[in-house]
Amino acid sequence: MLKTIAIVIVVAIAAILGYATLQPDDFRVQRSVTIKAPPEKIFALIDDFHAWGSWSPFEQLDPGMKRSFSGAASGKGAAYAWDSTGKAGAGSMEIKESTPPSKILIKLDFTKPLEGHNTAEFSIDTQGDSSKVTWAMYGPSPYVAKVMGIFFSMDNMIGKDFETGLATLKSVAEK
Repeated sequence: MLKTIAIVIVVAIAAILGYATLQPDDFRVQRSVTIKAPPEKIFALIDDFHAWGSWSPFEQLDPGMKRSFSGAASGKGAAYAWDSTGKAGAGSMEIKESTPPSKILIKLDFTKPLEGHNTAEFSIDTQGDSSKVTWAMYGPSPYVAKVMGIFFSMDNMIGKDFETGLATLKSVAEK
């Protein structure tokens, strides 16, 4: 009986690990919102890491989080690092491309709780008197992430944070 249970467990684990190898090598999470504000106003809130405290959901995860800014004040070369003992983990961001008022590309490196190297992209498209803002994050999906992805939807987890952040960005920009 114990031998049968052990065999079933081993086969189940092997099946999960095998299934993980079939998962995509890359991931992309993306959300959009329409904001009744000019793209220049929205762009300024994203292109300056100092302004992220007013709208980013990740800034609220740990009030005691240590933050440091370096490089340019905003735009290409602006850099931001954080270290938290709470849910925010640790990592850094650097703006690699800043094309006012329509696109910002950010190199995003997580160091804890798990290491990850991704790209965050913000695009702003004018639509009459409003602006459509899209927040995306994409990058490689290492094997551990593929296994975790079988049990947890990265799109659902990160997507909810993006939705919260975009809703707050909308509120701040429309004032």
